[in-house]
This record gives sequence, structure tokens and C-alpha cells, in this order.
Amino acid sequence: MAETVSPSTPALLASLDPLLREWLPRQRWFAGKGSPVTGFSLVAETELLPADSRLGLRHLLVRAHQPPAPAEAGDCYQLLIGVREALPPRLAPALIGHVTEGPLAGQTVYDALYDPRPAEVLLEALRTRARIGGLRFERDPGQEIRDGLVARLMTGEQSNSSVVYGDTFILKLLRRVVPGVNPDLEIPLALAREGCARVPAPTAWLRSEVAGEPYVLAVLQPFVRGATDGWELALRELAKGEDFAAEARALGRATAEVHTALARALPTATLGHSQLEPQVAGMVERLAAAVQAVPALRPYEDGLRSAYTALGDLAAEGRTWTAQRIHGDLHLGQCLRAPSGQWSLIDFEGEPARPLAERRMPQPTVRDVAGMLRSFDYAAHSVTPPVPGWAAVCRAAYCSGYAEITGVDPRTDPVLLRAYETDKAVYEVVYEARHRPDWLPVPLSAVRRLATPDPT
Repeated sequence: MAETVSPSTPALLASLDPLLREWLPRQRWFAGKGSPVTGFSLVAETELLPADSRLGLRHLLVRAHQPPAPAEAGDCYQLLIGVREALPPRLAPALIGHVTEGPLAGQTVYDALYDPRPAEVLLEALRTRARIGGLRFERDPGQEIRDGLVARLMTGEQSNSSVVYGDTFILKLLRRVVPGVNPDLEIPLALAREGCARVPAPTAWLRSEVAGEPYVLAVLQPFVRGATDGWELALRELAKGEDFAAEARALGRATAEVHTALARALPTATLGHSQLEPQVAGMVERLAAAVQAVPALRPYEDGLRSAYTALGDLAAEGRTWTAQRIHGDLHLGQCLRAPSGQWSLIDFEGEPARPLAERRMPQPTVRDVAGMLRSFDYAAHSVTPPVPGWAAVCRAAYCSGYAEITGVDPRTDPVLLRAYETDKAVYEVVYEARHRPDWLPVPLSAVRRLATPDPT
């Protein structure tokens, strides 16, 4: 992709380079951990507030270069750089560093999302549908954004950053961005057209076009006041020894309603042998790579592979399945329960590490179901002492709730469900071995169960 830069870019980037090399890898949303940053190139730069004022604000799309990727490759990150002479103590956690040369020499630069004023500049631009440089701030004409809403950055997010305005809106700013149609905007817009109340409809969004390629950079949606995410709620109920089956059933119904609306809103496909064969091959390849990376998987390799080959055998016999657009990364943390008891699904970006084209492919709905079933298992292992049977009860309730809407219980296709749950568990084993070794027993316990031919 061709890089587009402003006349000040070389000096600006050179002055920020040493600061960003230290700061960027420390961010939770930085995807290239474990490999040093060797340099940057600027994809795009927009000045939102001039640096000669008391507060400056620059919007940057920056490509980070890391070995062994080729020099022209590298992940592209969206940065909002605040510029002040000095930071007040409240902004100390946002510090990037002090610039010693270039157009910002003598200034202090920081992550502007920590600062309410720059965050409010973004909301005002969305409210007025501004066009600033290559940035396009767009809004649903049927929805209004009132001014005067105070911004606050949400903490704890991993792959992106979110700002809440008052108790009215939440802006999700994508950090690692790729060109193309982003499902985090595409799918909620499609569901809004279908009148699906399970997903907050986008109010506004930020786009950009660089070298003829479109980027989705941020999405503004209504903030669900007083909501609790499913992970927090499940752990709270577990700690109290409370039953979660009713909530799991309601969550199954919510998932099914979203799937049903997506099947109406966006194209579906039929998966036969020729379509499923490469997917099964991919599962087998991921398993082989996982066994090499985590030797603890080796005793279960044959049993796990049988989950995939059993699915391939069914397809070879002429069995077909329907594929459609799905959530793609569904788990308890992607669900919100409002005080009214209504469940909503959020964050339709899919797994950010997967290519965008893959995230937008129609897939069996059971992939989402498998993700949620694994999430119940994780929750059950997160409390001490464990609650025997808790995950099994939740899994059954969730599938029953799903069947109440679709008329089809995911458990009635055990070969398909086992294959996708196995693929998810194998991914979890590799992730935990690399990042959280103390959690490795959680997916390994599922691996022992899934390695048996009987999926029950």
C-alpha cells in the first residue's frame, strides 16, 4: 500500500520514532509483542488541533516495522497524539515522551484519549459530520448527538480503546487497522436495518481513505447504562454460589436472534465437501502446529484430529451445512446484560489476528456457539474452589435457549459442534502456553474431553 504523508512528515516521524519505539510495545493493544520495533512509516497524518495552541492534537496512522517481516510490511496502528508543554499529574499515565527535535521540539506528547478535551473534539467532529484532511466523520442522519457530554476513557480493554461520553455514547477506536470493510461497523449497520434490538445501532463512525483504500477507524454507539458484561456477571454469580442457568438460557436466545437477523440481512452460503475440505485441512494444520508448540498436546493429537476427520467424512458422504455471517469471536465478555435483564452482543470485529477477508466469510453459526461454550468452561475454572457441574449446566441451558429461537439445538449436530469446539480449545492451549501458563490447565481439561470420539 502506498504511504501518504504531509510535508512535515519526515521531521515529525523522526522526532517521534525513539519515543514510539519505547511506548508502543507497552500498550495492551499492541499486537507485535515479543519482537522489537525497528522503525516506523507514516501512512497518514491529520492535524485536529494546531500544536501552536495550548493543546495540540494529531491523528496518525503509523506502520510499525518488526522482523522478520519485510520492510514494506508491518501492522498499521491508529494513534491520537496530544501535544502540551507539560502534562498535568492526572495525565501522567498517558505520557509518550518529551520531544527534543523536529516540529514538536520542546513539547510533551501523550495518548490523547486519556484527556477529556481531545476526546470531546472527536465527538464534536462526529456530531457536525466534519471532514478534516483525509478523515471523514459520519453520522446516521436519523440520530442526534448533543454537545456538552463529558468524555472518560474506559480501562481494561485489550485490542482497542473505548471512550464513554456522559452515560449516552461509547466510542470504540480501533487501534490496529486494515483497509477494507470492517465487520465492526458493517454487521451492526446490517442488524439495525433488520430492527434487531440485540445489538446497539451505530450512531456515527469515522472513516478514512488512504491511497484509494478505505479504512474504518472508529464506531460510536449508544452506551448501555448500568450494564454488566457476561464475564463479570458469571464470576459474580459463581462467587456467590448462585445458579447461572437462566442467564445462560437468555444468552442463548439473544445469540440465536442475532444469528437469525444476520441470515436475513446478509448473504448465506451452502457448505458441501468442496467448501468444507479446506476448512478441515486448516484445522488439521493448526493442530499440528499447536502440538509442535505445546508438547502437552501430543498424547491427545490423534483423538483431536479425529474430531476434524469425522466432519470431513460427513461432508464427503454428501452432508451440507448452511454458512452465514456470525459474530466471529463470541464469549461472555462480548455480551452485556442491561439492568432490565436484556442481553446485547457487542464487538463484531472478529478475531483481530485473522485476515479481514476471513473474518467476513460466511461460517457455520456453531462457531459462535462453540466460543460461548468454551467461555462457560473458562468461567467455571476461574473461581476457587471450583463449582462442580456449573459449566455443564450453563452449556446445556445456552443450547436450549438457542433452540427456543431457531428450532434447532446445536447439540443435535455433535460432529460439527465437536470440530469447532476442538479448534477453539487447541487455539486456547497455544495462547495460554505463550501468554498465561497458569491458565493452561483450563483448555487442556477440555482437550481431554474433546479427544474422545463421543462428543458428550
